Amino acid sequence: MSVQVQESWDTATSGRRWIPPWMLVAAAMFAVAWGGNQFTPLLVMYRLDHGFSPVVVDAFLFAYVFGIVPALLVGGPLSDRLGRRALMLPAPFVAAAGSLVLAVGADSTLLLVVGRILSGIGLGLGMAVGGSWLKELSSGRWETTAGGGSGARRAAMSLTAGFAVGAGLAGVLAQWAPWPSALAYVLHIVLALAAGVALLWAPESRPATPPADRAPLAQDLKIPAAAHRRFWFVIAPVAPWVFGAASCAYAVMPSLMAEHTGGRPVAFSSLLCVVALACGFAIQALGRRIDTPSSARAVLVALGILVLGMAVGAVAADRLTVPLALLAAAVLGSGYGMALVAGLQEIQRIARPDDLAGLTAVFYSLTYIGFAVPAAMALAAAQWPETFSYPMLFGVGAVVAASSLVLVAAKSRAHLPGARGDARANRAKVPN
Repeated sequence: MSVQVQESWDTATSGRRWIPPWMLVAAAMFAVAWGGNQFTPLLVMYRLDHGFSPVVVDAFLFAYVFGIVPALLVGGPLSDRLGRRALMLPAPFVAAAGSLVLAVGADSTLLLVVGRILSGIGLGLGMAVGGSWLKELSSGRWETTAGGGSGARRAAMSLTAGFAVGAGLAGVLAQWAPWPSALAYVLHIVLALAAGVALLWAPESRPATPPADRAPLAQDLKIPAAAHRRFWFVIAPVAPWVFGAASCAYAVMPSLMAEHTGGRPVAFSSLLCVVALACGFAIQALGRRIDTPSSARAVLVALGILVLGMAVGAVAADRLTVPLALLAAAVLGSGYGMALVAGLQEIQRIARPDDLAGLTAVFYSLTYIGFAVPAAMALAAAQWPETFSYPMLFGVGAVVAASSLVLVAAKSRAHLPGARGDARANRAKVPN
């Protein structure tokens, strides 16, 4: 959008805005999250109907990390340099392109990987750039009544709602509607294009730095706040569990339950996605009450839920009953939601305005390590079936989550921002 159009938007809406600006960004984030997760309940379909092995199918799930992580790590810092709009506007259209490739490539390994990477690029830009843009539009002159943590909660809830609705509808359409390998993607293309057009009317919250004032690009890609000790001892231990827990709930568990769902494996996979993400969405609304800047309470609560979720997952993987699978998805989804919102609020406490998007990108990059969990489990179970059963692998996950809980509990108070006697907490916003 040109500067003149932007100024016209500001003038026309200065007295009254029918749609709060943050909602336009939230809608785009919802659309790219939909595109990122609509593939998940279809994993069972690709395995049963298209002949891909469990390891290959789980590798498809992980493939979009190769789009997400570069988009996060480059897009986030560049948006601090060039403005939010320039980096976020392409995201819904790239996500739509990913859905188009997936729709025509159901039997092609190459096309499925390319489609997943494009979906990842759109989602990565939405998470890092869109999340920062939404946070900024939730404060200051754009919204004077929002609380301090509104931006983080809105970003987390927009993403989770997109993940849940996209997965739910994709599974239902693939199970009962015509064109099971394509219809869900076509629906997403329409949604993403509409959200992309609406995003044109969202105002810039961080204008581009004039070329004469820009630092060298390599310097802009540095993220000083990533050196903060609280990032490494509180945020980093919980980050991989965000999607590690979610992927166990809606990728591993559906695969294990495929033969125990009354002949509706895709629909049941979709149900597990919706249950996990609905619980994750619901618990994020409680994040405001649980989270506090005086301790790492929200992160500790998240890790406690995750320990319980992995333990329930171990029982469900052993018994393979529908009620236990649903319970495991609910607890793991709650852990996902609490870990996501707790991590984002911690990030927004330690980040400076000029590296908020960059630090958010680093956080999200760490969360997506969790999508390697299903592939790692499938590979271990396939290569060493006598040693690694799925109940055992879930049990190992519970032990690792408990270790993360102990680490955060032991280290968090030593690095509270502004804590008494901890001058390092303030100095750590720049590298030592």
